[in-house]
Amino acid sequence: MVVVTEKQFFQMLKTMAGVGQSQARDYTSYTVEGKRFGYYWPRTRTVGLKQTRIEQTALVAERPDVFEVQFTAGAFGWVVVYLDKIDADELSELVYEAWRLSAPDELIEQHPEPVYLKS
Repeated sequence: MVVVTEKQFFQMLKTMAGVGQSQARDYTSYTVEGKRFGYYWPRTRTVGLKQTRIEQTALVAERPDVFEVQFTAGAFGWVVVYLDKIDADELSELVYEAWRLSAPDELIEQHPEPVYLKS
C-alpha cells in the first residue's frame, strides 16, 4: 500500500466545492459553507473526519490500526485517520463522505462523487 502524503490530502480538499479552512495552533479545521467536516494535525500526520455513527463504529472495528474514535456529536461519529496507514482512493472517499455530510444539497447535486478519484 502507498501511504497518503500531505500534498495528496490537500489536493483532495481542493477538488471539493465551498471548502474553507481555519488555522489553530496545533491543527487546521475544514468547513463547507461554514459547517465543519474535517481536521488535520501535522505533528501526528492524522486527519479527523465526520462520518455517521454507524460508519465510525464499522471503520474502527474493522481496522483499529488505521482508524480511532475521535468523538461523537449528535448523529455523527468523527474518526481519526492515520495517513501512513491508508491509501489515497480510500481516503478520498472518506473525505468526500465527510464533506457530503456537511454540504448543502445544491453543492452535493453539483458534485455527486469525489473528483479526486477521477483525476
